[in-house]
Amino acid sequence: MDLYEYQARDLFEKYEVPVLAGIIADTPEEAKAAAEKLGGVVVVKAQVKTGGRGKAGGVKVAKNPDEAFEAAQAILGLDIKGHVVKRVMVAAGARIAKEFYFSVLLDRANRSYLSLSSVEGGMEIEELAVERPEALARVEVDPLEGISPEKALEIAKAAKFDDELAPKVADVFVKLFNVYKGEDATLVEVNPLIPPASVTPSTKSSKTRMPPTPSRPRPSSTTSTTSSSTARSASSATARVWSCRPSTSSRTPVRTTAA
Repeated sequence: MDLYEYQARDLFEKYEVPVLAGIIADTPEEAKAAAEKLGGVVVVKAQVKTGGRGKAGGVKVAKNPDEAFEAAQAILGLDIKGHVVKRVMVAAGARIAKEFYFSVLLDRANRSYLSLSSVEGGMEIEELAVERPEALARVEVDPLEGISPEKALEIAKAAKFDDELAPKVADVFVKLFNVYKGEDATLVEVNPLIPPASVTPSTKSSKTRMPPTPSRPRPSSTTSTTSSSTARSASSATARVWSCRPSTSSRTPVRTTAA
């Protein structure tokens, strides 16, 4: 089961993953009220379980409540890859200087977990994997050990985060893995992950995919199985607020998608 971006955002918050404030709206009037409550620049985002929302016109920046009303009016009812938009999320705006990528997913072929991370986030990860495979770090995660602070730092270094950012993103990776494990997810993805300087929901866009019940068996002490938790979105966790924007659809039970 994939989660909508707003659902993944709330789930991330539950696990203390820094996220930007967001309010759902089903009508232009509700979107305007949400913008008034949040104040400042906001982003009105279509809530659909698919990617490519930005290109399809499903993500619009609004500088004031009236513009939020107009944005919601344009987005609601929009057809995005066969998904009709019936709800939007009005999210607090943020300055974005850099965009990173992180996900943890179930690797059935190797009976393990796999972490994907890159300092080049924001774009569709499938495109990055094809066009610049060297920019995407793939690190196997032992189901019995998970992502410890040490493992998280290894992932950050493999993804070529510099010495200043590596410890900070590592802290976020640990918290995102807690979502993955705690929710028995198969995928948790944040794209983009925003650094503190660019205040966004520590996860600007994220995805979470949850397995149907009954949940997958967990790895035993003697065998590494394919079980695991996951949680587009989304997106951060340092004292200065990272941004995790959960993705809307998930390769993991919990996934947040970037616009």
